[in-house]
This record gives sequence, structure tokens and C-alpha cells, in this order.
Amino acid sequence: MKAIGYKDSLPIEDPSALLDIQLPVPRAENRDLLVEIRAISVNPVDVKVRMRAQPVKGEYKILGWDAAGVVKEVGPEAALFKPGDEVYYAGSIARQGTNAEFHLVDERIVGRKPKSLDFARAAALPLTTITAWELLFDRFGVLRGSKAQMGTLLVIGGAGGVGSILIQLARKLTGLTVIATASRPETRAWCLELGAHHVIDHGKPFPEQLCSIGIPTVNYIASLTATDTYYPAIIEVLAPQGKFGLIDDPRSLDALPLKQKAASLHWEFMFARSLFNTPDILAQHNLLNQVAELVDLGVIRTTADNELGAINATNLKKAHALIESGRARGKIVLAGF
Repeated sequence: MKAIGYKDSLPIEDPSALLDIQLPVPRAENRDLLVEIRAISVNPVDVKVRMRAQPVKGEYKILGWDAAGVVKEVGPEAALFKPGDEVYYAGSIARQGTNAEFHLVDERIVGRKPKSLDFARAAALPLTTITAWELLFDRFGVLRGSKAQMGTLLVIGGAGGVGSILIQLARKLTGLTVIATASRPETRAWCLELGAHHVIDHGKPFPEQLCSIGIPTVNYIASLTATDTYYPAIIEVLAPQGKFGLIDDPRSLDALPLKQKAASLHWEFMFARSLFNTPDILAQHNLLNQVAELVDLGVIRTTADNELGAINATNLKKAHALIESGRARGKIVLAGF
């Protein structure tokens, strides 16, 4: 089968940073599905792993987590899907990735593909949707329903992949007032289009901008990028007894300043369930099925914003470079081999 991998962790400009290769087709065992990959999307985690994870000498590392495709084979213990089913998912960080024609994945983290989306637009959703959903509902404990819970949510990095979903989930499924941050006219417009009530500039001080819209402190803060940079401002504008969550990798994080406000700290990592095979791992299957229904009902929209063509090393290098530039909006997708 065709695949894209690397043997050495290299800058994306290096000709060997990502390579087109051939590998044997794997076989489904236990609760695995063998999925024929039709489309993928590229996330910041792809870049982080490529830069940090050196493969075993002589072996290839295959990146990629987001995928949409068709089930070709099921393991003997699999019961949720059958060959021919169209699915979408974000695979395990402990296994080889989705940048290949065929991929093995535990069925408990797989959902049915939204019927209203093609494979490319479906592939844009899983990783960022799981991250946003778990942060909002599992970590923050926000209640579903427009009247269930009032309050305010600040989304730092609203135009990125996770922010683009988090804005929609919070606006459509909760009673929260949603404030996003964006620094360019096009990303500001994107956040408003997705449902943000307000947009402030993360290149300017937060307190003054929040006061100008009559919301001096916020109950929930989702820091999706550059937490090192924004942490002092986060502490300042977080409401007493508020909740602060992050998904990125600051060099260090001093939780002590949160004590005075009796605030709580939540770290979201959507791979935790599959990495540790937690008792509630099936929650991601159920979550993705719920989101597929919301998409098909027109409640949630895909965040695919840039389709770079076929799945190959050349196009994946372009995707990695775009993410490294920090100027990506929404999700980058590739389809077909």
C-alpha cells in the first residue's frame, strides 16, 4: 500500500522530511477495523510529532490521525461496524498514523461518517471536535441546553481547528456567551461566522478589550495556542471560581496564581482515552456519532477550509509548512491517493 512516512526527524524543508513509501497492508485483529483511507486532515500534533519523534532505526514513522474512509475488514471481536461502512475518526497516538491507503483503528474510537459530507470535509472534524467537546463538556462540565447554564467562555485562538469547533459547540449547544480571539480581519470574520458573540484581538491586552464589551471577567477560558504568552492575562480576566483549560504545551505552568480565585485547571488531551484504554473509551465512538447527527441536521458545520489535493509527500509537506507558519484557518484536508 502507498504511505507517507519518515526515518529522521527533520525540518519540513528537507527533501527527506516526508517520503512516499510502500508498506504491506495490515490485518485487522481483536476490535480493530481495517479502514481504506479516502481523506485525511492535518493537525498541529502532526507537526509536533514529526519534529520530536525519532523512529526506531531503519523503520518509518507514519503520521496522521484524522481520517475518513470505508471499513474493509473487521477484527474477530469487532461488533460496531461491518465492511462497507463509511466512518470517520482520530486514531491513537500510540499507533501508526492515517497517512496510508489502509489503516488499523480500534472501533471504539470510530464514528459513522456524517451522511451529508464528502470524505474530505468529514476528515476535517474528528480530532478537533473530540478535543473541543471533551474540553467543554467533560473537563469544564458545561451543561447542554440554551437555558441550562449561563456564563461566558473566552476562546483564545478562535480561528484554529479546535477553536472553530469549540465556538460552534458553545454557541449552538449551550447558553454561554462566546468570546473568541483573532488578530486578522479574515480570522475575525471567520469566528463571527461560526457563531462568536464577540471577537477581541489576542495581539492587544485582554482586560481593556473585555471591559469595552461589558464583560470584565469570564467564567471559562480555553487557551488553544501560545499559553505561555497569554497566561498572565488569563489569570487577570478569569472570574473567581472560574475554569481554565488548555491544549498546547507551555514550557512550564505555575498553577499557584489560580489559588486566590479558587480557579480550576484542566488539561485536555483527546488521545488519553485510547492511549490508556480507559474504561470509558467508547465515549469517543458515541461522541462522534452525536456530532455526525448534528452535522446532518445542519447544527454543526465542517471546518475544512483548505484542500491541498491528493495524499502524498509533496502535499503533506505543504500542509505541515502552512501549520508551522501559524496562519492556517480552519482545517487542512487532503483526499485520495
